[in-house]
This record gives sequence, C-alpha cells and structure tokens, in this order.
Amino acid sequence: MNDSKKISLAIIYFILSTAITWWFVDVCPLYSSLQQKLLSTGIAGAKWSLQIALAFFFLKNKKWDFIKNIGATCLVGSIILLPYAVMATWSNNNSAIFFVSSLLIAVAVMIALYFSNVKNSGVSLKWFWGWVICLAIAITLQLTVVFSVIKF
Repeated sequence: MNDSKKISLAIIYFILSTAITWWFVDVCPLYSSLQQKLLSTGIAGAKWSLQIALAFFFLKNKKWDFIKNIGATCLVGSIILLPYAVMATWSNNNSAIFFVSSLLIAVAVMIALYFSNVKNSGVSLKWFWGWVICLAIAITLQLTVVFSVIKF
C-alpha cells in the first residue's frame, strides 16, 4: 500500500473516531456543560495528536504505517463506545455504570491493539510505553480537570 493510501486511511480513521467519540461524550449526562465535553474530547484527541506528531518526526520510513495503524486502534476504541451512544440516544439507557464500563472496555482493547501495532510495525516498545504514559496522563486529566473526582 502506498503512502497516500495510508495517509487517507489514517485521516478517515481519526475523523470517524472523533465523530463517534463526540457522540459518546455528547449523550452522556455526566458532563454538565459544553466546556466539559470539549475539554474531555480535547484531552482524548491530544493523546493521539501527540503520538502522530512524534511518529511524524521520529519514525521516518515507518511513520505512515504506524500512523495508519494507530488510527485503526483509535477507531476500534471508538466503535466500542457505540453501544452506549446508541442506547443513550434512542432508549435513554445512559447510566454511569454503562458509560464507565464502555470506557474501560475500549481502553483495554486499545491497549492490546496499540501493543500489537507497535510489535507488528517493528518500532521500539518505547512507543507503547510512551502511549501508556500519555493514556495515564489523559485519564488523570479526565478525573481531575473534567470531572473533579480526584482533587490535588
């Protein structure tokens, strides 16, 4: 597959993922304002944007394969959020437990897929651990800044 096809697929994956993630956040009653929703979505997007930027600058020949693959990982994680978004939209089943469970499953699957992408791409495992650190920071920001569950 040539680079332009990989770039196109990565763009499609990330756009679809962003749309699904926004829908997921938008229908959740745990968010009390548009500002909270934008902040939450922005934190999630920043994690992926950082990985794309780092891949662009440091991976040279492997960057487009890697970016396409992490785009697919991101999309799979977002697709896992679809049952909640659909149920919250059309049947008013939007419980906090369903929301959190959806997130936990999506994160677990993305961790496994990201690790697989790193191994299959032949890049250093440092990429995986870097992403895990970004994920931990993103979760911490969600719990402190967005939801004020943890206070420092």
